[in-house]
Amino acid sequence: MAEPRRTIGEHGIIGDLETAALVARDGTIDYLCWPSLDSPTIFADLLDGERGGAFSIEPEIDQPRHLHLYVPDTNVLLTRWMGAEGSAEVVDLMPQPEARRRAKNDARCLIRRVTVTSGTVAFAMRCTPRFDYAREVPEVAHIEGGVRFSGQHLSLCLFASVPLDRQHGGAGARFTLSKGESAWLVLGDEGMPRPDDAAVLAQITATTQEWRSWSGKATYKGRWREQVLRSALTLKLLTSARHGSIAAAATFSLPEAEGGERNWDYRATWIRDASFTVYAFLRLGFTEEAEHFYRWVGARILASGRGNALQILYALDGEDAGDEQELPHLRGYADSRPVRIGNAAREQTQLDIFGALLDSAYLSNKYGPAIPHEGWQHVCRLVEHVIEHWQEPDAGIWEMRSAPRHFLHSRVMCWVALDRAIRLAKKRSLPAPLVAWAEARDAIVDDVWKNFRHPEHGYFVQERGGTALDAALLMLPLVRFVSSTDPVWLKTLEAIGAQLCDDGLVYRYRSDDGLAGPEGAFTTCTFWYAECLARAGRLDDAQMLLAKGVAYGNDLGLFAEETDIRGLALGNFPQALTHLAFISAAHFLDRKLDPSHRPVWQP
Repeated sequence: MAEPRRTIGEHGIIGDLETAALVARDGTIDYLCWPSLDSPTIFADLLDGERGGAFSIEPEIDQPRHLHLYVPDTNVLLTRWMGAEGSAEVVDLMPQPEARRRAKNDARCLIRRVTVTSGTVAFAMRCTPRFDYAREVPEVAHIEGGVRFSGQHLSLCLFASVPLDRQHGGAGARFTLSKGESAWLVLGDEGMPRPDDAAVLAQITATTQEWRSWSGKATYKGRWREQVLRSALTLKLLTSARHGSIAAAATFSLPEAEGGERNWDYRATWIRDASFTVYAFLRLGFTEEAEHFYRWVGARILASGRGNALQILYALDGEDAGDEQELPHLRGYADSRPVRIGNAAREQTQLDIFGALLDSAYLSNKYGPAIPHEGWQHVCRLVEHVIEHWQEPDAGIWEMRSAPRHFLHSRVMCWVALDRAIRLAKKRSLPAPLVAWAEARDAIVDDVWKNFRHPEHGYFVQERGGTALDAALLMLPLVRFVSSTDPVWLKTLEAIGAQLCDDGLVYRYRSDDGLAGPEGAFTTCTFWYAECLARAGRLDDAQMLLAKGVAYGNDLGLFAEETDIRGLALGNFPQALTHLAFISAAHFLDRKLDPSHRPVWQP
């Protein structure tokens, strides 16, 4: 197995609320889809270092120290090279729609501005886009002030303040700067106007101001403010300004175990993950994102037609997600094959999504504007679907590719769907068959307590009649299905700690899931476990586990989907579910550790 040129955790993320790029600590952009997050890649060196394509800037500095940091309260990324005889830095950003309006420039682009901070430094730049998931090498032509990359269905322009050399399938430049001098490179859609120094600086200023304007709306004032705000900014990058949808992660096919087959595409909107993300935004005072998402999901419900359920996941524009396909021409991160795009989970039944959606809808209505009549009709349709189907097996939250089973987490989230709909109807005096809904809700409670407990030890188990555990059970007290100090729950919590936890790492399950090979520890579960410990009164243990979980992020505070046994990043990156689970755990621990803490928003 080949060692990756750059590890998953060595990256920062920038974006414009339409797509996002990963920037490695050495200053290379080695992952970017264009024009949208779920479009084909133009840079995919992270997935194949030979043919994927990249945008690199390399200073000639002897043994530099590499540093990564964000401009405070923004998604503007700074990469620094610090040497004994010279130092330099590059600012990377993508102006989002509001910033483009501020700067009076509608062109979508990626801006890289290099500055020497000490000494005199020579640089080598190379930009080698590879279109259509590296299946197409573009033609390169000189234009005034830059070059054009032309493919069958896509053309991009690269402008620069330094001369560019046309190369096969790419462009390069060599230039030297002294202390205080800068150079810039701007990559964007064909037809964008050639920028000048003033235009580039205006875009950087507008983008910085816009991010600070957004992050300044956060109401969270707790002890983990810096980390929580970084998680919020990361979640914002996964939202679509155009559609209101929210991606599960920025990437595809980064492996859950190096060299393994668990390589999935997360560049889509999962109803569950997006609903939980809305919950996190509401906690922090960001209500516009919730309203935008509910307009998007309402359109999905209408499009599904009567008698049909919501799909598990959608493309970001609300259309059907793409078929799962393999890209055999790509080597894969650390030789992890197959490289996949699309996700076959779209064909699965996952009953828990209705609970996640209605829980966030309930909270949005509790702390935001009242639900409109049409929105309530949507809720009623979803409730009727849950009542008809809650007793059926499904693929579960972890999208098992084995035969459908009766998972406890799915059963409980059906209870959540009914419970929150009943609460919402009562709170807003909305018309509903409350007696029938309550009977179905209570039937689920009876089923869970009778059929989902270990036959010998009595704690809750993963599936009906089984004995295995599942970290998804950590959601039971978080959604208030069971008291966090109930004796049966405390037995369950203790069993999860003994069987699924390993030195601060938490695994999803140990049972068969229909796939070959191992997977890493699931970072979301670490934060769920920490919050459950806090709710059970074990505050010291919760604080320590939260600290370990934070340390599993990278130096920028970004979390991947999973980690290996050393706590190094695995899986798609950054992952929304982990960032929102951290926000939830930090929010709750603040309330427990500081009796005087009064959050603006409290579930």
